[in-house]
Amino acid sequence: MPALIPTDHYGTITFLGLVPDRAAQLQSTPMPEIRALFSGPQGEDHGGLTRASCSRVLGQYPRGTTIRNTRQFSIVSAEELALIAADMGLQSLDPALIGATMVLSGLPDLTHLPPSSRLQAEGGATLVVDMENQSCTLPAKPIEARHAGFGAKFKSAAKGRRGITAWVEAEGILRLSQSVRLHVPQQRPWRAGL
Repeated sequence: MPALIPTDHYGTITFLGLVPDRAAQLQSTPMPEIRALFSGPQGEDHGGLTRASCSRVLGQYPRGTTIRNTRQFSIVSAEELALIAADMGLQSLDPALIGATMVLSGLPDLTHLPPSSRLQAEGGATLVVDMENQSCTLPAKPIEARHAGFGAKFKSAAKGRRGITAWVEAEGILRLSQSVRLHVPQQRPWRAGL
């Protein structure tokens, strides 16, 4: 019995970007294609097979512990990004300003895809969904630089819409306008007390 079920839900890649040096800036540089390696997007500072643990996993590890890097990609929904912009009072929000690696259009409720779902692009490059990417204040600075007075509005507007983090399961090339198919785990949602 297969562990993953191919769905009839497809998204289209509308943006690809790389953050070459996150110490210098969070903003990503738009790219026409990205080579997805087991270590993450080639040229991406958030890449690597491992990473130092951060505040997101303090309940599991002391800060700085070497752990598996399941945050190689930051994937955002085009539709959710439009809702964030509207709630901020902007006409639109450039995904590069929030450090996005990829924007997908056409996959409903992308931020809440089940963990361990797969996003498989034409050609075979496959990403594993880690979890919802929590809203944070880091994008405020690049947003503020372009839209004065709006940077601080991002965190609350992005709550529940910030997208997902993911890591590479199968290497390949990701390109603008490429179709991506959603595969979901074959299991019921977890319930306590059973």
